[in-house]
Amino acid sequence: MNARYCLILLTAITASFVLQTQVDADEYLNGIEWKAPAILTPGAAGSAPSDAVVLFDGKDLSAWNGADNWKVVDGAMVAGRGSPQTKEAFGDCQLHIEWSAPTPPKGSGQGRGNSGVFLMNTYEIQVLDSYDNETYHDGQAGAIYKQTPPQVNAMRPPGEWNVYDIIWTAPKFNEDGSLKSPAYITAIHNGVLILNHFELKGDTPYTRPPKYTKHADRLPIRLQDHGNPTRFRNVWIREIKAAEGKQVKEPFLRNNKGEERPVE
Repeated sequence: MNARYCLILLTAITASFVLQTQVDADEYLNGIEWKAPAILTPGAAGSAPSDAVVLFDGKDLSAWNGADNWKVVDGAMVAGRGSPQTKEAFGDCQLHIEWSAPTPPKGSGQGRGNSGVFLMNTYEIQVLDSYDNETYHDGQAGAIYKQTPPQVNAMRPPGEWNVYDIIWTAPKFNEDGSLKSPAYITAIHNGVLILNHFELKGDTPYTRPPKYTKHADRLPIRLQDHGNPTRFRNVWIREIKAAEGKQVKEPFLRNNKGEERPVE
């Protein structure tokens, strides 16, 4: 009996044993009756999936308030005076936004390609030309302003497009205004994880420590005017919800005869 035949025989015996073990084993069931997940059509190459709200598609600024002094140039919204806010309000969400720092670059530190994306009009993830541009680390691109730097600097050079994909969990408040649960953010910059379920300490001001102040469950997205003509494009957002299910019975085990018994 040659070695190759022995190997094939051993593999077949092992597979048969595993299959028989699975057949004989009790199956664990959690007793939850799940609602079928919604079916959507994913977008291609960063474009919006079918259930997204498109905030800017390269044509106009109709989804925004306060954007009178911003312009649409070559399919991009270009920052001007004022900080526009979305007409719709959002809570827990997935946000996709692409941005490009001005070229040729001008200024240095916080004066170079500065803007910001404010979740719920309150919590800023920094937009800044951080390509070969030193500044304080919790104020560079991808930072939660004045709270944490990004894990890495994934910037592309000025004039090239950067992509933020953001998963946002909104803070929750008790009736008396106290904090029930903090905000969390996960962010990917140009395909690289830069914030991993980071717990925010509160809002993101320049002049004082962060703090939480009770606000509505849903608020607009705001883009910051910081005096630099930063460009944005392909902006879309999805509301995110947990899977829905109802506990219809206690967790249990079921054997291959269909007999059920409680989990001990």
